[in-house]
This record gives sequence, C-alpha cells and structure tokens, in this order.
Amino acid sequence: MKIAIASDHAGFELKQNILEYFVNDKTIEFIDYGISENKPADYPDYGFKAAQAVANQDCDRGILICGSGLGMSMVGNRVKGVRAALCHTEKLAELSRRHNNANVLVLAGRFIAKYLAYDIIKVWLKTEFEGGRHQRRVGKIEKFDNK
Repeated sequence: MKIAIASDHAGFELKQNILEYFVNDKTIEFIDYGISENKPADYPDYGFKAAQAVANQDCDRGILICGSGLGMSMVGNRVKGVRAALCHTEKLAELSRRHNNANVLVLAGRFIAKYLAYDIIKVWLKTEFEGGRHQRRVGKIEKFDNK
C-alpha cells in the first residue's frame, strides 16, 4: 500500500514519527509531500498535494496532519474523490473505513501522542469498507462530487 502524507509545521513532529514507523514497518510505501523542515507553513500548500495524489490514484490512501486536524480536514474534503476523516480514536478510524470508505486519515498533531497515532493508523490501514447500505451513502457523496 502506498500512502501520501503531508503536514504543516504544527503536525511536522508527528509526521516525522509516523515516517519512522513506516520505514520500520517495511510493508508501507509512502510519498512525503512535505513539509521537509519544521518552519512555519500553510497547511493547504501541502495538504492539497497529498490529497490530490490520492484522488489521482498515485497513492492508495493519504494521511494529513496539522495542529488541530481541522484545517487539513477541510483541505482534504475539497478535493474531488477524497473522503477525509479526522480521527482521534481507533474506533473512529475503524468506522471511517468500514462505514465511510475514508481514503484520507487526518490527525491532530497537537492533540495525539505518537503511540496513539500509530494505533489509529494500524486500525485505519487494516479495516476494509463494508459496502452494502454504506455504499449507497458513499455513492451519494460521489454523485455530488460529479455534479
């Protein structure tokens, strides 16, 4: 699985920790869309690049990180074909995949410890979309995207 990942300065430290986790995992390929150093940065500049990589199917899924997760959620959900979910717990990560087929996970760099982030990511990556009645709902989102 190939993951697009991006952060602003408030999510930089958590992003770097996640990248270390990915390197050690060896089953996850990733593309880092920035930032590359911990200096002030505007989250849309990097979030849009990673979200677009998911929408274009250059990457299977994405992870966006900013301080609260709110800004990156807004960015991700502006990109046609992206369903970004801000998740603070493993259960929310599971539901975002099972019920909403979220293809972008958003994390709050200032509110989530790195070990919780790892657990959230593990659940999010392994959980499959249930389809069924949930597909009808996701289909309505896709239909709106295509208007």
